[in-house]
Amino acid sequence: MKALLLAAFAISAPLAAQAATCAPDRVTVRGDWGQAAFTVAVADDAAERAQGLMNVPEMPRMTGMLFVYENPQAVSFWMRNTLIPLDMIFAGPDGTVRSIHERAQPLDETPIPGGTDIQYVLELNGGMAERLGIAPGDTLRHPSIGSDETPAADPCE
Repeated sequence: MKALLLAAFAISAPLAAQAATCAPDRVTVRGDWGQAAFTVAVADDAAERAQGLMNVPEMPRMTGMLFVYENPQAVSFWMRNTLIPLDMIFAGPDGTVRSIHERAQPLDETPIPGGTDIQYVLELNGGMAERLGIAPGDTLRHPSIGSDETPAADPCE
């Protein structure tokens, strides 16, 4: 998994600078500050979510991991076996950012609660949320965000 993530990030990182589009390997974050596109690996099953970014020694700029849950729920993360500081962006079923935990400390096993009614979590390099100005109320855009019952706040076109 670690080698696959690093290879995917290395190959697709230049794409993040291009215009934001909806693609399975890209998340666009939008807010009053503008928008930014990130190349992502998607963790959308229990095994992938459990592994997350553990044992990944570095992550290129403008890349991350998107955790997708089948249903909105209370989520909590930790940094066990995670070697790099991370920002965790917690979003509801429509992709609206509810909360952000900045600069989670590597290898710390203290629970990091994301809140209730969370369906998506975007992990980025630590400090990226502050650098860009990402804040609650901003939106995430990705093909997996939104449903007939809860349309995406920033739908794919």
